[in-house]
Amino acid sequence: LTAAVSFAAFLSTRGAVHQITVGGPGILQFNPSSLTADPGDLVNFVFQQKNHTATQSTFANPCQPADGGFDTGFVPVADNETQFPAAQFIVADTNPVWVYCRQANHCQQGMVFAINPADKFSAFQAAAMGNSSSQSSSIAPSSTAATSSATATSSSATAASSSTGQGTDHKVIVGGPGTLTFQPSNITAQPGDTVTFEFHQKNHTATQSSFAAPCRKLSDTSTSGQVGFNSGYMPVADDATSFPTWTIRVNDTAPIWTYCAQANHCGSGMVFSVNAVESGPNTFNAFQARAMQINGSSSNNSS
Repeated sequence: LTAAVSFAAFLSTRGAVHQITVGGPGILQFNPSSLTADPGDLVNFVFQQKNHTATQSTFANPCQPADGGFDTGFVPVADNETQFPAAQFIVADTNPVWVYCRQANHCQQGMVFAINPADKFSAFQAAAMGNSSSQSSSIAPSSTAATSSATATSSSATAASSSTGQGTDHKVIVGGPGTLTFQPSNITAQPGDTVTFEFHQKNHTATQSSFAAPCRKLSDTSTSGQVGFNSGYMPVADDATSFPTWTIRVNDTAPIWTYCAQANHCGSGMVFSVNAVESGPNTFNAFQARAMQINGSSSNNSS
């Protein structure tokens, strides 16, 4: 994933904001289903009922994730919800961007979206609806993409957090000048809490992995179809004063393992966890040590 497809990468000069409603009661569609945007514009995906994704694909394979493309992860929304989660995408150029919902057979029912498709959107949607052989997982990762309004700015070793009626938001600083860390690097969170990653200099990701393979995407190693979350790369200029954020929701108390997929950052110890045990073989320190030990080998390549 390159800067061309970064979620929530706020540019120094903000363009237009395009609002896209994803789903809704009895609705399997992105609304509007396509748009024309300029470089620097922001596309705001607002997730409504029930449980959808915004996942980048290709024109040739509408219902399959693009290699290195963005993916919000599953965003479950209750029937009685009135505050809707959102995820942002910054348009980098005028090339087409193809998107679909990877929940069950939603894509095959025409739930697709495009940025700058010219006259090809109808063909893209038709290909999706005729592509019954494409696989689209309905298994939600252990946390899901959304946005948060948390404004805590602390980067101390204790997680900055703010409480809402829907749980606590935990603030995690990613990177910074000369820093290859998540700060704090390990937190304890309850189901319903959110974790907001605030990206600082230079260009980092928050990508879900596993304890066994710390520096590989969960989707590449899972034997049960888990996809996992991936913020995509978040480039931040050296002189930036506003920082992009990306948020996941904690669904249960199972550990969540995360790393930065940039170059050798994971192998340098740039990893993070939620609800890692305090003692035993699968502590945060053991996870970090494993990342630093095996990153770069043929079995655990972060590039």
